[in-house]
Amino acid sequence: MPKYRRVIVFGATGDVGSDAALRAHHEGAAVSLAMRNPSTPIPKIDGLPFKRYKADLTQPDTLRTAVRVADAKAAFIYGIFNGPDYMRTALRALKEAGIEYVVFLSSFIILTDIHAVDPSDIVPWEHAQVEIALEEVYGRDSYVTVRPAFYSSNILHEKHAILQGEVKLPNPDAKFDFIASEDIGHVAGTILVNGAPEHIVRLLGPEEMALRDAVLIVGDVLGKEVRVTRISREEAAAQMEAAGMPTPMVNWHLHNVIDRPGSYLQSPDAPTARDSILSYAKHPPHRFQEWVEKNKGRFLD
Repeated sequence: MPKYRRVIVFGATGDVGSDAALRAHHEGAAVSLAMRNPSTPIPKIDGLPFKRYKADLTQPDTLRTAVRVADAKAAFIYGIFNGPDYMRTALRALKEAGIEYVVFLSSFIILTDIHAVDPSDIVPWEHAQVEIALEEVYGRDSYVTVRPAFYSSNILHEKHAILQGEVKLPNPDAKFDFIASEDIGHVAGTILVNGAPEHIVRLLGPEEMALRDAVLIVGDVLGKEVRVTRISREEAAAQMEAAGMPTPMVNWHLHNVIDRPGSYLQSPDAPTARDSILSYAKHPPHRFQEWVEKNKGRFLD
């Protein structure tokens, strides 16, 4: 019996959001989708009985309208980091409209108390600010933060280089856990409908793998011979800046790939996090090669 019979999903055009919606549907909930553009195709869930509402997490009035019309009691949300209040206004609007329970897509690399994250550690710090806002607006008993680590889909940033036959990386030996977005969505969708006994759910992929090996697996699946070349920190920074990445994010990325690659894998929470997908989604996590084979077309389009 679902705890929350009517739920609303923000970000359903993304990999995690679409799978969260799909899983919530299979768990027996009536699912609504809150979208900036309700006509956007979502192949994975198009054809299912999901009502769509025009809503934007940066526009509180649209949230109130969508939630009230949908009569939703639980919401899946992602982080918006371009405002000074770190989603407090949005969270208050959701609560005023009737949302009793929130599932927030956060980050595994919050490795300390949310109030103690260093602002220079930009990605965990931004996610921590939203978690602090959730704690203030909802209290710990009325939200769950789902914290996945290194997405398998991150390798898609290298798809053009893979197709061209050479991938240039500042640290090809850096190891990460490679977690499938589908698994994250299934966990989030299950919790959205049924709740969870904890307010932080950490998720890790099933294997530790070097970036070099991940690239070579993609090459094998695509039938492409790929060379992996090590480049300097300066070359990597120039490459990312040319792609439009802001300097603080460039520095953060290089720090985590070169200076402390995969350090989160040593977290005392890691063993439990590896079991969380099976525990919540009730199926084993996807291994990286399996994810690549299922998503082969995304490397070729």
